[in-house]
Amino acid sequence: MNGVKGVVFPLCTAICLLVLLYKVRDIRVHRNDRALLALLMAFSCTAVSFALSTPSVSAAVDARTGIPNLGALGIHLFGGVASSAATLIAIAYWVHPPDVARRKAIRALVSSGLCAAVMLTMWFVDDPAGAGRAPHYLLQQAHRAPGAVYLLVYVTAFGSGMVEIIRLCRRFGRVAGRQWLRRGLYTTGIGAAAYLVYCIHRASAVPAVQLGLDPRRWELLTPLVSGIGIAFLAVGLTMPSWGPAASEWHRKVRNYIHYQRLHALWRAVTEAHPHVVLEPQHPSPLFRAMPGNIDYRLYREVIEIQDGLLALRPYMDSEITARARHSARQEGLSGAALQAVVQATAVRQALRARHAGPGLSTGEGLPAVEPYVRGSGDYGAEVAWLLSVARAFSNLPSH
Repeated sequence: MNGVKGVVFPLCTAICLLVLLYKVRDIRVHRNDRALLALLMAFSCTAVSFALSTPSVSAAVDARTGIPNLGALGIHLFGGVASSAATLIAIAYWVHPPDVARRKAIRALVSSGLCAAVMLTMWFVDDPAGAGRAPHYLLQQAHRAPGAVYLLVYVTAFGSGMVEIIRLCRRFGRVAGRQWLRRGLYTTGIGAAAYLVYCIHRASAVPAVQLGLDPRRWELLTPLVSGIGIAFLAVGLTMPSWGPAASEWHRKVRNYIHYQRLHALWRAVTEAHPHVVLEPQHPSPLFRAMPGNIDYRLYREVIEIQDGLLALRPYMDSEITARARHSARQEGLSGAALQAVVQATAVRQALRARHAGPGLSTGEGLPAVEPYVRGSGDYGAEVAWLLSVARAFSNLPSH
């Protein structure tokens, strides 16, 4: 078991330190942000707790100080009492007005201070110096009254904090105006639920030892739920900060993919009508791979495709379009998929007619199919429609 803890708990410590490094940068700008300060305190305490939870570290602390089980006391005061109180304070300042959050913060500090005082008293009463070091302090002292009180106060302080966090996250997650704040609250609630399982697991040691059972048999649950809990808490409590940037990167990547997928259709229509291109692009593959401002490039690509398709309308043949629609229906297509294939076929026929005789048109200047420019003014819908046409255009047989 010590081997598992020796791997999991250092990883949990690293997660906390990464969060601290990420958030401490905001201190320069938000020095008076009490939610930020509480969050930094929460992860600082949790990092200390996980570091002490590593068996070799807690053993070294006890050996260096000459005080048995001092490391265990630090684990529970920092990781259970202090960190849960600081997390509650951070969330309170997120979801409540400042005056309400201040009252709740004072209440959390007072209650956590009382719990810490009781735990410290029980730790002294239990006489750790006389009993020697206990590698599994909570489990090995649960059969003694002071140890049982210590354990129950610890899990009560820790567990009640997690219950309150879950309640706040569920309540305000439903009404949070910002998308990433809502996601962060729900994710934080999952992490708190994992820690609540840990608290129940720890509390079960008291009746277990009275029944003659050895709680160390299911001690694997401790590193498991601790790792899950801190991972979700770290992601959830920082999500409102990095979430909007993640959305922006996702949008840029999506626009880049759309830009590349529309390129074949854009090239076909602009070669037929070069005048629709506002800023001629360099033909090198490097320019296509690195187009610069992707939002602007995609916007220009969409506009130029639309302008090129409008210029091709006089070359569209209604008979070819009708045959394409009939053939697509025979293949089982319908709705938007059918219309995209029809549009793509009409475009290819119009391009061939344009290349065959630039001054000749097969129609009377009226569109043979539905207009390409939709009246809704929805840019996203317009891009989606052109993507379906571009996909159908690329999949058309060569003959």
